[in-house]
Amino acid sequence: MRESTLAVAELPATLSLPEDAARAGIIPLHPASDGSRHQFLFEHLADTLVPRGVAVLRFDRRPSPDDDDIPFAVQADDALAALRLLRTQIESGPVGLWAWSQGAWAAALAAARSQEVAFLVLLAACGVSPAEQMRYGTAEQLRRNGYGDDDVSELAELREAFEGSIRDPDRFAAAQGVIDGYANRPWFPLSYVPRRLDPSDDWPDMDFDPAPIIAEVHCPVLLFYGGEDEWTPIEPSIDAWLSAAANAGNTDLTVVRLPGTDHAPTLSGVHERNAISPAYTDALTEWLDHRLAEL
Repeated sequence: MRESTLAVAELPATLSLPEDAARAGIIPLHPASDGSRHQFLFEHLADTLVPRGVAVLRFDRRPSPDDDDIPFAVQADDALAALRLLRTQIESGPVGLWAWSQGAWAAALAAARSQEVAFLVLLAACGVSPAEQMRYGTAEQLRRNGYGDDDVSELAELREAFEGSIRDPDRFAAAQGVIDGYANRPWFPLSYVPRRLDPSDDWPDMDFDPAPIIAEVHCPVLLFYGGEDEWTPIEPSIDAWLSAAANAGNTDLTVVRLPGTDHAPTLSGVHERNAISPAYTDALTEWLDHRLAEL
């Protein structure tokens, strides 16, 4: 493996190349929780694919000056900039995107924008809006921590008030009142709602609808979902992708369920390199070998 340091739109990047000419390339995109190019799934991707002749270009996600999420459109722009850079580094072969969690929204957007994206490999790709995903995920956190239906109903009211304050500033005071009413609940830290609202807070992609975007994706797609995923509404997400693929006439959509894994393709709830499911690695390499032989 040969490695070099580059920059993607001024973002630090690492390019890993096979010893011989690369037959393809892949660019991983980030989850919300980790914007580093050195995260364990990115490292595993390079160590697994580069020996199989696939170049891997990893870059640090663009930092946010106010610690908010980076808009999906900006993440997609950076992904396409990385794709163009990688194309200058390998002579031929398809180049695709790999993405985990939040990155899957940006990857789909990039693929809808550009036919240069030859394939997608997506982990925990949510087929609903970020707001809906967070409603599901926080409710699941309560259930898995032993809270009952009444608590989940209160959480739903809290999340609705929080989202409403972002959509409509006139609802700010009422939303803060709801938060004040529930802040002493023992489950409140699991709600992912701030104790004090800030009128300057923003969530630009809160109501991002992925359905019309993924209906514009025409390249081969591999989707991974963990059997114990605590953050992704799996069945609605799979249904959304299957429906969108049918509308797009895209017949090359593969769904892989990974038993024993959660939001990451790891076992026993451990998000570390040594816990990566062998089933994930096997399915990834088998699918890529097959698709790259056809592209």
